[in-house]
Amino acid sequence: MLGLTSVTFVALAIVVDLVVGDPRSLPHPVVIIGHGISQLERRWNQGSAKRRRLYGGLLTATIVLGTFGSAWLLLALLTWLHPWLGGAAGLWLLATTLAIKGLADAARATAIPLAHGDLATARQALSMVVGRDTAHLDEAEITRGTVETVAENTVDGITAPLFFALIGGAPLALAYKAVNTLDSMVGYKNQRYADFGFASAKLDDVANWIPARLTALCLWLAGLLLSLAGVLRLRWQGALRGTCRDAPRHPSPNAGWPEAMVARLLGVQLGGTNFYEGEASHRATLGEPLEPLRVAHISATLRLMHGAWILFTLLLAGVMAGLMFMLRGSL
Repeated sequence: MLGLTSVTFVALAIVVDLVVGDPRSLPHPVVIIGHGISQLERRWNQGSAKRRRLYGGLLTATIVLGTFGSAWLLLALLTWLHPWLGGAAGLWLLATTLAIKGLADAARATAIPLAHGDLATARQALSMVVGRDTAHLDEAEITRGTVETVAENTVDGITAPLFFALIGGAPLALAYKAVNTLDSMVGYKNQRYADFGFASAKLDDVANWIPARLTALCLWLAGLLLSLAGVLRLRWQGALRGTCRDAPRHPSPNAGWPEAMVARLLGVQLGGTNFYEGEASHRATLGEPLEPLRVAHISATLRLMHGAWILFTLLLAGVMAGLMFMLRGSL
């Protein structure tokens, strides 16, 4: 599924996600993928470091290729039964790889009580989407956690799935979600997963390398357009240079790019110290604290997120249309 047809199909999937989101009453492919990872991890993550690294690579290959192959076969079978059936299934599967509505809803669930001074509810809402301790966070730290989550997940939950969907449709987008799920479940640098999750973490780094940097560029373009339109007052001048300087300091080779760009555009500082089960974890800071973090920065980040994925989609659609034109001209 390439060319303008895939662009239209992806656009329809975006509409489905924006309207429906992720209904809890329906089984989600990521849940199924996660179950498969858990089952194999319990069986294979044992023995020597060399054995765990070997079986960790096997886990990565099994889950990613299995997800792609299963999705492709399912859609081929349903299309054989009836093209409309295959199309509807492909559209739904593709929509499940996107989290535009879910990410925005999660951010608002924190921002709304925070704006009314209800820190307890805001902390609880934030705890549903981050791993850090939230019980004692103030407004600035709740805002920081929410802004960082939206910025990072703009890639994981929106632009990266769109990138792979435009290349290879629902099967490739689902394969990306398998990579992302593997990293979130076993890609940790601790005693249990340092070797077993090595392949999963590295593949996730590779898969997100291009989308993360393109997303940072689209966030900057969105910031520029929103500023010129008078919607937001953002510090877009110098943001590209500052992001290129800040992003490599992040422990992730990819997450630092959208986070640093959002920090620069908002004129705030992200990163710093988080607590996980009472243990302090120190991260490099991103951006400069030109103004204190406050709840209004969450809505500004959501506007940047929406602007970025729209520009990201238009950019890739234009590139694909140009490639198709060139291919047709050479035939």
